[in-house]
Amino acid sequence: MTKSDLRARPVFHHQREAIEAHLTVVFAALAVARHLQEATGTSIKKIVQALRTARSAIIKINGEHLTLDPDLTDTVRAILNRLETGH
Repeated sequence: MTKSDLRARPVFHHQREAIEAHLTVVFAALAVARHLQEATGTSIKKIVQALRTARSAIIKINGEHLTLDPDLTDTVRAILNRLETGH
């Protein structure tokens, strides 16, 4: 996994607390990415690309809430199913 996979930009810190916090976030992200890759059998790059399109929205009009569910592709459904079942 590279920064370009997640569209990340370089980050520079100068204080120890900021450096440690950044490293904590990076290692947590790496652990989540590894888990997702192992659980789905798919690279993190492909997971991110596939799930980027899976978005929902809630619109509030005159006190009413309208929920728009995402139109999931077969690839997204397969990834989500593998995460749910662990296979």
